[in-house]
Amino acid sequence: MTKSHGDTAAFYDAIADTYSEQYRGDRLREAKEYPANYFRLQILTAVLKRSGLRSVYEVGVGEGTPLAVIAGLGLRVAGCDISKNMVEAARSNFKTRGLDPQAIQWGDIEVAASFAGQIPEGGFDAVIAAGVLPHVKDDKLMLGNIGTIVRPGGKVFIEFRNKLFSLFTFNRYTKDFILDDLLAGVSAEVKQAVAKELDARLAAGQPPVRAGASTPDTPDYGSLLAKFHNPFELIPFFEDNGYVNAKVHWYHYHPAPPLLESALGRTFRDAAIALEHEGSWRGYFLCSAGVIEADRAA
Repeated sequence: MTKSHGDTAAFYDAIADTYSEQYRGDRLREAKEYPANYFRLQILTAVLKRSGLRSVYEVGVGEGTPLAVIAGLGLRVAGCDISKNMVEAARSNFKTRGLDPQAIQWGDIEVAASFAGQIPEGGFDAVIAAGVLPHVKDDKLMLGNIGTIVRPGGKVFIEFRNKLFSLFTFNRYTKDFILDDLLAGVSAEVKQAVAKELDARLAAGQPPVRAGASTPDTPDYGSLLAKFHNPFELIPFFEDNGYVNAKVHWYHYHPAPPLLESALGRTFRDAAIALEHEGSWRGYFLCSAGVIEADRAA
């Protein structure tokens, strides 16, 4: 099946009504899914508070909570989303908070004309794109279009799914990474021997394909284009495409391989929360996601 923007929009349309639950700090331990987005928002607000920036554009606003929180810091904000239901939810959220709902528009970061009317002369001081890079088909086009939104010398904050985390999962992602990435170019005979050994040592049939909201007309998450990126490749990619001073902020820490989460229960969640904002090199392997902070070259 071809994975498309239409699938991505349909998936997020289906979960727009409940998406705000991911930002509830009062339910960190009780929420069914780990509240990774809550910690990502903490990272973004902390950096923005000390940055001296005055305006932020968000690609992929979701239901609007992060951008509304950023507006509460005194920054001028605007944004877009590919999901029409998310745009409606974000506008409602903005209206409730006394913010301009028209600051939120429908837009596709791979189609510059869809958001061009929102960009003032000179651009914004910063652009945030969270939950977007995994779903786009053309990473270079996305970065180029973001470059039309942020002013020269301005900042970008781009979330990515961490491919290196697969080395800590001990499941099918570990096997895929070893065979497809670490052993790229190695002979088929060697790979077959390695694959056999990995099957004996890993939970190679796990995890099952992740499912999200599912109806006859709505794809689950496993059917979407949802790419992982290697940070050792991603940082040079940014630098080759007009950005400098790239660095990673890590979040969604795992204190143990995910296959142990059910057995550890509350202990797993408590230990994960305690690791958030740890900030060392361990994030390259313990975190399933990160935010690239970089400056657009002047």
